[in-house]
Amino acid sequence: MKQQETKQVDGDPVIRIKNLYKSFGDLHILKNVSLEVMKGENMVVLGRSGSGKSVLIKILAGLLLPDEGHVEVLGKNVDQLKGKELDALRLRIGFSFQNSALYDSMSVRKNLEFPLRMNNKHLKQNELNEAVEEVLNAVGLIDKLERMPGDLSGGQRKRIGIARTLILKPEIMLYDEPTSGLDPITSEEINQLIVDVREKYNTTSIIITHDLTCAKITGDRVAMLLDGNFAEVGTVEEVFGADNNQIKQFFNYNFIQ
Repeated sequence: MKQQETKQVDGDPVIRIKNLYKSFGDLHILKNVSLEVMKGENMVVLGRSGSGKSVLIKILAGLLLPDEGHVEVLGKNVDQLKGKELDALRLRIGFSFQNSALYDSMSVRKNLEFPLRMNNKHLKQNELNEAVEEVLNAVGLIDKLERMPGDLSGGQRKRIGIARTLILKPEIMLYDEPTSGLDPITSEEINQLIVDVREKYNTTSIIITHDLTCAKITGDRVAMLLDGNFAEVGTVEEVFGADNNQIKQFFNYNFIQ
């Protein structure tokens, strides 16, 4: 397993989360969560299933409202935006869904053209072709241009899902469990793609995962979500070197089976 070199990032945070709370009825998911993510950084949010990782990035994308707290993305207070302002911010945020969210009735080409046609109605076919080919080359699947999603492997669907997100040139990428359900070799390919996307498109990313291998390969820093709050934030070595039995158990679950 190859771990990326930690990238040094400077400048102001592009994501600020402060004192965030979110509950569903009596189920308290996020409890006083605070985090800053710097421009150009790959931040991994680690935690077990049901720990609130996906809830967190849905709040960042404006898909859920927080109960309390401050959420700022690219200088905008997400929870205060509505209508066109929220839509404009979402165009700057790429959301790579866990299930890839492809339209099974559309070819790969049509899936990739769809967000462009929705948001850039003036584009000509040759411009659509150029954009589609660029992102397919970026994810290494230009030969799948005319295939249907049902003909693709799980790893290929993940790559196409990432390509469809990249086609709008987002400044921030949100990856929801990018290696879930994939074999180790395909997972390693997706992890490397996340690293490559940051380098090629200069994105800032939050990677939601319970896969420690994914965290080690993709992350500059790791935020460990336990009991609704970040128990530790730092490099993989710093987080898993902390004197915290729950974090040690999480490490052992991943690597000692």
